[in-house]
Amino acid sequence: MTSLQVLVVDDEPAIRQVVTSQLRKAGHSVEQASSGEAAIERLSQGDVDIVLCDIKMPGLSGIEVLRQVRTAGIDTAFIMMTAFASVDTAIEAIKAGAADYMIKPLNNEELLHRLTKVGDLRGLRAENRVLRRLVLGVNQEVFGFNSPAMREMEHMAAKVARTNSTVLITGESGTGKGVVARLIHQQSPRADGPFIPVNCGAIPENLVESEFFGHTRGAFTGADKIRKGLFLEADGGTIFLDEIGELPLALQVKLLHVIEQKEVRAVGSEQSRPVDVRIIAATNRNLSEMVAQGKFREDLYFRLSVFHIHVPPLRERRQDLSALINFMLQRNTRRMGSGGVPVSLDQGVEEVLVNYDWPGNVRELENVIDRMLVMADGGRITLADLPPQIHKIAQPSMEGIGLKISGTLREQVRKYEVAIILRAVEEAGGDRRAAAQKLDIGLSSLYRKLEEFDAPRLAPEDSDNQIENRAD
Repeated sequence: MTSLQVLVVDDEPAIRQVVTSQLRKAGHSVEQASSGEAAIERLSQGDVDIVLCDIKMPGLSGIEVLRQVRTAGIDTAFIMMTAFASVDTAIEAIKAGAADYMIKPLNNEELLHRLTKVGDLRGLRAENRVLRRLVLGVNQEVFGFNSPAMREMEHMAAKVARTNSTVLITGESGTGKGVVARLIHQQSPRADGPFIPVNCGAIPENLVESEFFGHTRGAFTGADKIRKGLFLEADGGTIFLDEIGELPLALQVKLLHVIEQKEVRAVGSEQSRPVDVRIIAATNRNLSEMVAQGKFREDLYFRLSVFHIHVPPLRERRQDLSALINFMLQRNTRRMGSGGVPVSLDQGVEEVLVNYDWPGNVRELENVIDRMLVMADGGRITLADLPPQIHKIAQPSMEGIGLKISGTLREQVRKYEVAIILRAVEEAGGDRRAAAQKLDIGLSSLYRKLEEFDAPRLAPEDSDNQIENRAD
C-alpha cells in the first residue's frame, strides 16, 4: 500500500486518536486538526493527500471547510465522516466535492479500503495531469517577447482563446504557428480537453477522409477494424489543422460541413455523429490567392479566417533575437545535457546571429543553436562554431570595411569585434559614446580595440574628447 499524508479533522479527541492510531499502523503519515479553522490553515501548505473530516463540528462544518478549500484552489481529496447519516447529507457532501462518505463508528478495514481507493484515484489523476502537460507542453519554458508585433500577437491569441471561434494562423515556415495554436488551446476553456495536431500535407490524399472522420469495418480494402477518426479523438478539445492549404478540394467540402453542422460521418457509415471541436488552421501559403486560382474554396476560407493571426518572420522582429538566442541557449543546453557546464557566446557571435535574416525562422535558429552546442568546447561558442551559411553572410560585412578574413582564430575574432564596433558607430551617426553604450563597453575600450587594427578614421576629434575617452 502506498503511504499517504492524511489529516484527521474532528472536534472529538477520542475519535481523532483512534483513527490516527489505525492509520499509522497501516503505514500512513497522519496529522490531526480539532477544528475546521485549524484544518484550513494546515491544508494551505498543499502537501496533504487525503482529509478525513467530520461534518458536524462547532464553528465551521466539514462541508464548509471543503468548500473553502476548493475555493482556495486546493485539490486535496476529502472523505467525510458523520454519525448522523442521511441521504441529503451525503448528496450535499458529494456536491461540495467530497470523494467519499462514511458513517461513524468507522470500521477499520472499510476505512483502509476507502482510503486506498481514493488514494489510487488521486494518483491516477496526478499521472494524467503529468501526461497532459507532456502532451500539451504546459510545462515548457515560455519565452517573453519584446517586439511590439509579437506582443500584439500574444494579446490577440489570449482574446480569441476565450471563445469558440475558428482561427487561421498564417506565417512563413518555421515561425512557430503550431506554438501559437497550442497557446490558444491552453488558455481556452477547452484546456483540459485533447489537442490534436494534424499535418494536412503529410496524409496521403486517399486516406485523408478516413484519418479525419474515421471509417467502419470493411469500408474499403484494408479496413479490418473500426477507426474513430481525428475529429472524434479531439471531441471536447481542439484540432489543429496545419498546412491547411494542402487539403484536397474534395475534403474541403466535407470540412466545411463539419464546421457548419458540427457533426462527422465515418467512411462507410450512413449515420452522422455530433462532435464538439474547436478548429485552428495554419498555413504558410496565401489562401486568398489560392481562392482566386480555384485551388481553395472561398466559403471554407471565410469560415476558417473568422479570426486571423499573422506570425511575423524573425527578420521583422529583431528586438526578440538577442533574448531569444540566449533563452534557447540555456534551454537547449539543459535539454541536450552538458554536464552542468554553462555555455556562453564569444564576443561577436551574437552580433552575427542577430544580423542574419533567418529564412527558416525559429526552426532554423533552434537547429543552429543545437549545432553550436555540439561544436562548442569548454562551454564557449566561438565564431568558428557558426554554420557555413551564416559565415557567408557575416564575412562580406568585414571585407566591406577593409578587414581581410585571415589569420589565426584569435585574430579573426578580434577583426569581427572591429567590424561590429565600426557598424555600431555608423548606425549611431558617428557618435562614439552612443556606440560604446549600445555595445555595453567603455569608451576607452572602444578606441583601444580600433587602434589595435589601425582604424585612424575613428581617432578622437579633439584633445578634450581624447582625454575624456581615455578615462575608464
